[in-house]
Amino acid sequence: MGRIVETVVPARLGTGFRWLLASSWTSNLGDGIALAAGPLLVASLTGDPFLVSLAAGVQWLPPLLFGLVAGAVTDRVDRRLLVVVVDLLRAGVLAVLTLAVATDLVTIGAVLAALFVLGTAEVFADNAAQTLLPTLVHRDDLAVGNARMTTGFVTVNQLAGPPLGAALFTVGAGWAFGAVAVLVALGAVLVSRVVLPPAEPAQRRPVHLEIAEGFRWVVHHPAVRTLVLTIFVFNVTFGAAWSVLVLYATQRLGLGEVGFGLVTTAQAVGGIAGIAAYGWITRRVSLGDLMRVGLVVETLTHLALALTTSPWVAMPVFVVFGAHAFIWGTTSVTVRQRAVPRHLQGRVGSVNLVGTFGGLVIGSGVGGVVAQQTSVTGPFWFAFAGSAVFVVVVWGQLRHVAHADAD
Repeated sequence: MGRIVETVVPARLGTGFRWLLASSWTSNLGDGIALAAGPLLVASLTGDPFLVSLAAGVQWLPPLLFGLVAGAVTDRVDRRLLVVVVDLLRAGVLAVLTLAVATDLVTIGAVLAALFVLGTAEVFADNAAQTLLPTLVHRDDLAVGNARMTTGFVTVNQLAGPPLGAALFTVGAGWAFGAVAVLVALGAVLVSRVVLPPAEPAQRRPVHLEIAEGFRWVVHHPAVRTLVLTIFVFNVTFGAAWSVLVLYATQRLGLGEVGFGLVTTAQAVGGIAGIAAYGWITRRVSLGDLMRVGLVVETLTHLALALTTSPWVAMPVFVVFGAHAFIWGTTSVTVRQRAVPRHLQGRVGSVNLVGTFGGLVIGSGVGGVVAQQTSVTGPFWFAFAGSAVFVVVVWGQLRHVAHADAD
């Protein structure tokens, strides 16, 4: 057993990393349950494609509204304490939502409001949590640390969580959201055990000046600038398609509630394959070429899903997309953490967060309108066309990513 633990979580990464990893995996299981239970709850209350896409949008809007402020706050306060407090707040909101669902008092308006509050809390928690890893492990171990963190995301958030969430939802929606509340609270307890090294006192300046400093750093760093721009545009197209995924899976593919949970499971299977192959791939393929391949894969994913009506075709496509998402995400966060100075981690991360969710918010709105005017496949056609155009535009700029470590 000790040898297995050493392989999965090497001792050189430290005890603090193990507590952080345990917290991350626990919270990710809760988020994975919510990943299926949330859309299923919304779909049980309304069949309007616009309201379904709006439910995705209100979760993606808070990072756009509060992301930059969250970055400035993260660089000012005790980052570990910020994660603990916000996660406990999330657990409280989930407990109230659980009670409303269990007593049949829940409405679509209440669900949308709860999703917005939860999304706002996650902005602060996720931004602060992502800055903890670089303070706990050596720079050369960041790739290993991120891979272990992402392994938990893939296995429990994407693989185990959604089908469990769908199964709990079929038993009773209250069970699903109650489980999420407990797991998020437990994650807060676990991360409270992390001990961070002393940080240099932050110079307090007006918040807008600190935010501007983060923006300027991103603009002048070619690799991080390219990554932020790419994730923004590709999340517009991704958000359009995935905002109506629950309708696509149930109506177009003919899958039931549990079948919808298996869509995310299929992506997680691909993520596990990406985990297994990641070291081999990065030793043989440059970071720039890795990003180029990923963009082509995502573009073709939208095309394939727009064309097919068969779950037997769609599921392998989701598997391949899952591998791409893991490889892209792990590479992107490692490049950013290696490049960004410690005192700017929160603010630069927030710029990336705003780009990420800004694209999702725009995309979810576009997806809802397109689906209303055409069909549930309309957003996938939009995603394919938009992605294809951007791949051509950004192709040459990805050379900066290949030189990220040198920069």
